[in-house]
Amino acid sequence: MEKIATSEISKLSRRALLQAGAAGILLLSFRLPQARAAGDTFAPNAFIRVGNDDVVTLVMPQVEMGQGIYTALAMILADELDANFDKVVLQHAPPDKAYNNPIFGVQATGGSTSVRAFWDPLRKAGASARGMLVEAAAQQWSVDPSTCRASNSEVIHDASGRKVGYGAVASLAATLKPVSDPKLKTLKDFTLVGRPVQRKDTPDKTNGKCQYGIDAMPAGVKFAVIAECPVFGGKVGHVDDAKAKAIKGVQQIVVLDDCVAVVGDTTWTAIRGLSALDITWNEGANANVDSAQIWEALRTASKGPGAVAKKVGDVDAAFAGGTHYEGVYELPFLAHATMEPLNCTLHYTKDACEVWTGTQVIGRVQEYVAKALDLPIEKVTVHNFYIGGGFGRRLEQDMAIKAARIAKEVDGPVKVMWRREEDTQHDVYRPVYHNAVSASVKDGKIVGWTHRITGSSVIVRWLPPAFKDGVDIDAVDGAADQPYGFPNLKVEYIRAEPPAVPTGFWRGVGPNNNFFTIESFIDEIAHREKVDPVAFRLRHLDGNPRLKAAIQLAAEKGNWGSTLSSPRMGRGISAQNAFGSFIATVCEAEVDESGEVRVHRLVAAVDTGIMVNPDTIVAQLEGGLIFGLTAALFGEITIENGRVQQSNFNDYRILRIDEAPKIEVHLIPSTEHPGGIGETGTTAAPPALCNALFAATGVRLTRLPIDRNALAGRKPA
Repeated sequence: MEKIATSEISKLSRRALLQAGAAGILLLSFRLPQARAAGDTFAPNAFIRVGNDDVVTLVMPQVEMGQGIYTALAMILADELDANFDKVVLQHAPPDKAYNNPIFGVQATGGSTSVRAFWDPLRKAGASARGMLVEAAAQQWSVDPSTCRASNSEVIHDASGRKVGYGAVASLAATLKPVSDPKLKTLKDFTLVGRPVQRKDTPDKTNGKCQYGIDAMPAGVKFAVIAECPVFGGKVGHVDDAKAKAIKGVQQIVVLDDCVAVVGDTTWTAIRGLSALDITWNEGANANVDSAQIWEALRTASKGPGAVAKKVGDVDAAFAGGTHYEGVYELPFLAHATMEPLNCTLHYTKDACEVWTGTQVIGRVQEYVAKALDLPIEKVTVHNFYIGGGFGRRLEQDMAIKAARIAKEVDGPVKVMWRREEDTQHDVYRPVYHNAVSASVKDGKIVGWTHRITGSSVIVRWLPPAFKDGVDIDAVDGAADQPYGFPNLKVEYIRAEPPAVPTGFWRGVGPNNNFFTIESFIDEIAHREKVDPVAFRLRHLDGNPRLKAAIQLAAEKGNWGSTLSSPRMGRGISAQNAFGSFIATVCEAEVDESGEVRVHRLVAAVDTGIMVNPDTIVAQLEGGLIFGLTAALFGEITIENGRVQQSNFNDYRILRIDEAPKIEVHLIPSTEHPGGIGETGTTAAPPALCNALFAATGVRLTRLPIDRNALAGRKPA
């Protein structure tokens, strides 16, 4: 585990941690190193390369996995640099602390932090480089730099009508000292930021030229597929490989303590060879674990005392009178099911290793591969690629470690791939959560609120210094800083690890649990108090004008209060302040007599601060809403005899195109620091859906995925 000094994270809540970019906290990675010449290249800092051919290369500190971040970050940097965007090319960043995410302190893409984290560093980098190029041109012309300006990759001296391209002054600029505190543009001066700009990755993704990790093909590469024990923690017992070796093209069988790999001349050959293996597994202590045991243990743990994550006012006094409400809400394990299955290609030699993969944590991949192969870290070269879906799964290094152990046994480069079934059944799953909430209402307002969250801790494993005093800052995110400003509040966390089942980040993690709970429970209270759910939320938001405006806009655009076309159709709303953005979502859903659900419409209004690329924001919310809707309607990983029961999209299904609702996204202009958007829609969809289903049927769903028997009025089988 890459060590982070405890002092860097001490006393920060997750929300404070994730808003660090806006506050100027923890900008650990940003630096403007001394300008240097690299051949014919002006390289003033870690992010910018200007060639004498006028081509500007932007080194991307975050990884593109469909979220449009390469374009958004390029827009920020190019705008401050005043570069010709048509001549800007993008390059994946190598493992280097210069590209550390300022919020996390490690080189990582996740948590909807990319724009938030790099807004200030990239602007400073671009502005500093622009200043150096302008100064170089001014020296060449023997004029005052203040009389020159930059535009479209040129320096212009209006008084004389002279202009020169960046490439022509790149070599001279490389000899100048960087400006440590460059003057940044004002919002009105931006030419790219705020405009809908075509994504840089779209053409190659459309014509098939785009290279993902799974496309890496070093010369002489062999192909391997693996099988791991179907029971968590199990080991290899015995392998009979006679039939596999008889298959033409099967080159090698690699047997490790916890997995078996078949190496072949093609992927299909390797898969055939794997199917022909006769493997006996030592299943170990977890062979009797099942979902019922996990839930029983979680619910039992929830009855104990929790670590206090936040306490405001006097909760006991608040509950001394008024009307009391209680609720329990639960979320299941979820798999990532990325469209690009796990893969990692390595070429190991005795004293070095080269790695080709798509990862959200390139620095950790380099570190962990080096450890697995007992190599100095500088002897491991990692090439990063576009990612065909991450959702937090590629924040882990397990696939690279396992691939490295296999590659150590193979002569030449080998591409190790996980079949969909293997990927689904050996994931790092979104934790199961149990939430116990209570509220006290007096004079039509909530005056007391308690929320106890029970679940496993991802943070304690992934970023240990951020787990402090028994509190996982991610698990309580959205609960400890919920938006409604209740005067008396107590939030507790109980760490309860499920036996054997590995848990990890899953597109929202804590917030998608906590906002499902909060928004479902506050909706229930509103109905029981006989108050319109929109009006009830608004009366608690006097201190949160941005969320209040989002709710009002979503209600207006979502035709809140108007008559619906079917008696079994309902509207529901959810609201949240998460990832630095403020969003409200209205859902229209219909339930037929058998309990089947049809979502007709989703309307979202969002204030995400300064909008870099409005098109990307809309696309991210559309995709996130579908992702969250899929989880609410179908998503659940279940365990039986220590085994994951789901295997592929046939039994871990996603929302299909003919089932997708109409989605409307309304963007609220803002001059606030940019927020995150990648996980926002995922978190918003489930509570909005369940609140709509209650409005349609009168059935309050408190557990996901939705219970169609309950919606139809049937008893569970």
